Amino acid sequence: MTSTSNEKSRIIRTERGLTIAGTRITIYDVMDHLKAGWASKLIPNWLPLTEEQLDAALSYIDTNRTEVEAEYQTVLQEAQEMREYWEDKNRDRLAEIAKMPPKPGQEEISTKLQAWKAKLGLTA
Repeated sequence: MTSTSNEKSRIIRTERGLTIAGTRITIYDVMDHLKAGWASKLIPNWLPLTEEQLDAALSYIDTNRTEVEAEYQTVLQEAQEMREYWEDKNRDRLAEIAKMPPKPGQEEISTKLQAWKAKLGLTA
């Protein structure tokens, strides 16, 4: 196990939040996978982390559980608010685009796409 001072230098605070040093991957990315029920050994299959980087992140999360959980909830809330903002902002434009006729030569694929959407219950 790494020492606390070495562990802290592997997790840094950037404009993105708590980040694994040398990457753009945040602790919150790791938390997403953990909350989804992923085994920690599978996380490097989706996030480009070395074993040492993942161990440092998991150790930091365990050591600072309360702080990390609170910050993670804040990040999730902000992401939800941002998603809702952009969905609302783009709702009318996306509806306009959906009503547009298919481009010339794409009528057949458009018909298939609409059939799939109807089958999946995605049509309004």
